[in-house]
Amino acid sequence: MTSSDSGARVERRRRKQEKEIRGRRDAFPIIAAPLKGIEDGLKKSALALGLALLTTACSSYARTDKAATQISFGSSVARKGLWREAAFRFQKAVEKEPNNARAHNNLAVALEASGEFARALAEYKKALELDPNDSYIRRNYARFAEFYTSYTRTTGKAAGGT
Repeated sequence: MTSSDSGARVERRRRKQEKEIRGRRDAFPIIAAPLKGIEDGLKKSALALGLALLTTACSSYARTDKAATQISFGSSVARKGLWREAAFRFQKAVEKEPNNARAHNNLAVALEASGEFARALAEYKKALELDPNDSYIRRNYARFAEFYTSYTRTTGKAAGGT
């Protein structure tokens, strides 16, 4: 096989891919095919960015023995909607610092979002017990208490059931 045969195959494959992309434009209106000649640069940049993010993420999570690290990671995954993972991380923070009212509050929020209302109620109460003057915790508890009262009235489920 000559290099011109190989080059022709690559060119045919590229044209076929471009045709497929044009045929899917309605399905992907925002995505555009990269300009010819910069694909390698984009791939290298994406790889470099991915490695940099991975390195940064791993180094920032190097201190798993600290409650602050668990809270930070839990907050990060909570913002992505990964509530069970967030609850796990906040639980680890509570285990490391049992008197951290914010860790209990964050755990309560994650449990509430996961539908574990009875456990959330207990964690909100513990957070309030530890820091009754924290307006953030008081506001979260008041909002949850209003919801939970309505929920138990509507469903008939008491504090022990989730």
